[in-house]
Amino acid sequence: MEQPNLSFITKLSNGDKVFEEKIFKVIRKEFPKEKEKYFLSITTGNYKKAAEDVHKLKHKISILGLEKGYDIAEKYEDNLKDSSEKLKEEFEDILTNITTYLKETL
Repeated sequence: MEQPNLSFITKLSNGDKVFEEKIFKVIRKEFPKEKEKYFLSITTGNYKKAAEDVHKLKHKISILGLEKGYDIAEKYEDNLKDSSEKLKEEFEDILTNITTYLKETL
């Protein structure tokens, strides 16, 4: 499985460590909240809202260097718009992977 990394943030920052830390801090703060909203939407069967939640999460997936994960999120978002949960398990595996990464990376 593709692993989250800081390569995109490092490239974006052009070596500015303060900027890198600010971006990572925002991700750490927002990701758990956005993930929780997604799970609430999917649990209640609100696919339209879940698609919106996935849309927000996929940007963080991209920033954390998960190119394949971003593609899965994009397709899953489209599936949710069609009231389909196809790719749900794959998407939620990505969320778990990011959660673990964020907990282990200080």
